[in-house]
This record gives sequence, C-alpha cells and structure tokens, in this order.
Amino acid sequence: MSSRPPKVPFVNLSLQHQPIQSQIAAAIGKIIQEGDFILGQALAEFETAFAAASGVQYGVGVACGTDAIALGLQACGINPGDEIIVPANTFIATIIAVIQAKAIPILVDCDPETALIDLTAAETAITSKTKAIIPVHLYGQMVSPSQLLDFANHHKLIIFEDAAQAHLAEREGYRAGSVGKAAAFSFYPSKNLGCFGDGGMLITNDAEIAEKMRTLRNYGAPSKYLHTEIGTNSRLDNLQASILNIKLPYLEKWNRDRNLAAQHYNTLLEPLKHKGIVPIANRSGSGHIYHIYAIEITEKSSLAKPSKRIDRNTLQQKLAQEGIETGIHYPVPCHLQPAYQNLGNPGDFPHTETLCQQILSLPMYPGLSNTQIEQVVRAIERSWKR
Repeated sequence: MSSRPPKVPFVNLSLQHQPIQSQIAAAIGKIIQEGDFILGQALAEFETAFAAASGVQYGVGVACGTDAIALGLQACGINPGDEIIVPANTFIATIIAVIQAKAIPILVDCDPETALIDLTAAETAITSKTKAIIPVHLYGQMVSPSQLLDFANHHKLIIFEDAAQAHLAEREGYRAGSVGKAAAFSFYPSKNLGCFGDGGMLITNDAEIAEKMRTLRNYGAPSKYLHTEIGTNSRLDNLQASILNIKLPYLEKWNRDRNLAAQHYNTLLEPLKHKGIVPIANRSGSGHIYHIYAIEITEKSSLAKPSKRIDRNTLQQKLAQEGIETGIHYPVPCHLQPAYQNLGNPGDFPHTETLCQQILSLPMYPGLSNTQIEQVVRAIERSWKR
C-alpha cells in the first residue's frame, strides 16, 4: 500500500517546472540534436548570464558546489596548510571542500539569532596561518557585506563566499558572490536555482582566478593535451547548463515568492513566540531569498509552562502526523560528525550545538500558498493540545 501524499510537502519542484517544461524539453532536445555536450555554447551562455545576474564578470561552471569551493580556493591561491575560518553550523560540504584544497578548516560559532557566522568569534580564531574566511550565506541570507569587508581588510584575509543557498540574495547593495575574491554556488535540484542533477559554479571579478579555475576543472589543461596544473575533471555539462539557462530568467520572481511566503509565516508565527517558536532572524529584508525557512523551538520563554513546552523532534513528529513535511538543517554539527571530531569537542561551539537541537525547517518553495502556510501554522498551534 502506498503512503498518502503530504498535505504540505517540504519542497514541490513541479510547480516551477510544469509551466516551463516545454522550454526545457526544447533546450535539451537542441543539445541532443547538436551533440554539444561538454564545454559548449549552452555552458558559456549560462556562465556569462549567471555571473552578470550576480553582479560580477566571470563564471566558471563545475560539476558540483563542493568542487566550486575546493577548486575555487586553489584558484584563489590557497596553499596546503593554510587555515581557513568556517562557521561550525554549515553543511559538511564546506568542510570537505576546504580539506580537498589541502587547507585546514578552523571552525567558529554562529550568531544565535541569524545562524550566520559570528565575526567576533572568528576574530579570536585568527593565527599567523589564517589566509581566508568562508562566510556561508546560510538559508538564503547574506552575511553583512560591510562587516565582512571590514573584518577581512583589517586582518588581510581572502573572502571566499559559500553562496550555495543564496542565488541572487542581496544585502547592503551587494548580491551574493560579489563581496569577496570569489564565490561558490550549487545548482543541486532543490536550490532556488537548480538543475536536474548536480552542478556548481565559481564566480569572480578576477580574470586570472577565472582562467585558473577553467584550467583546474578540465584536467589542469588550459588547452587540449597541455597540462599546466594538477587538475581534475569537474565540468558543468551542457544539458544542465541549458536547463539553468531556461530557469534563470524566472529566478528573481521565484525568490520574491519565497520572501513573501516567509513574511506570511512571520506574521502568523508572531503570537507563538511566547511558546518558544522563534523564526531565524532576517536582517536583509527583501534581500533574503529563503532557500530555507527555519524556526527555532526554544525554551527561553518564561511564559511557557514546562508542562506546555514541546521539543523540536516532538513537533516534527506531530506535524508529520498531519501530513506536513519538515526538515532539519542541520541535525549534527560538523565538529560532532564521526569523521570530523578532530575539528572540535562538545561544547566548543554552544550556539551551533543549541541550534542543531532546536532548529526546524518548514515547507518553503515558490507556489507555496497562503492557505498552506496557514495550515502549517495551525498544525503547530495544535501541537500543544495533542
């Protein structure tokens, strides 16, 4: 017997794809007919278009977001043994990429309200070996560009943005990817701009970095059979690029839809703050693109009696019973993952560890209706009565 479909799915990609399905099919058909699969016209067009939309000059497509970071760090001049500051509450791919670049990730805690990197904590982690900082624009909200630039300039550090969740996010007049020396994006299918598989891109205003990145992604070869770098095979293929070319013109509208949905959530959830339901703070206004809409289920409220409190896992289970899908981004901090316990000990990053226990991601996607949002919030309200 098949399970019932959710009343409110966590993600519904068909709402995006159905209206443009014929355009996507035509674009894929063109690639197949022409046999132009690798490093071809569709990729070049998408690299140019996405870089321009992000406010920079150059884009270099690669196989995934992890490669965009790992190869991008090398292209930016990061050497083996260099230390790179990374927030402890990022997805593990950020850490993997730093290690793949033969650098050393130095974890720091996050701001408990925004879940973004805490630059005060980052300052205490700087050593003579620190060469760069990776601000992760988590959930679709940028780290403050002005604060980040002041921090990096003062300490003479490279800014390498992890913008995997922040396609066309804005803050303080900057778009994600236009603040630092370079930035990495992922086009995983569920991203705000997603392809039909894995894909990634590095963007930059530095022509030398872009050229080195092109070399590194293609076996270290600037031209065929001439290998000047120890590179790899990591190329965004033309089929995926052709799909992304079709979707890119719709991205700003999709992002606005997400932001409006988040505003509706915020309004409806406001009365629940006294019960300990607190949305992750938005410091970017309309520039927050809400790849994820996350709330924290806290125990901070003195108005909530202990007998009426509810933890994250219980709330998630009760929502699931009502047909509402949710997620957790992320349940285990990087330094507590079995493979990466050398990066820290329990208690080293208290805000990160608390968030990992209390965070819950609610349904969020373009086309999510106000009625569905109201259904989610009503189900949260009922959780205390069941």
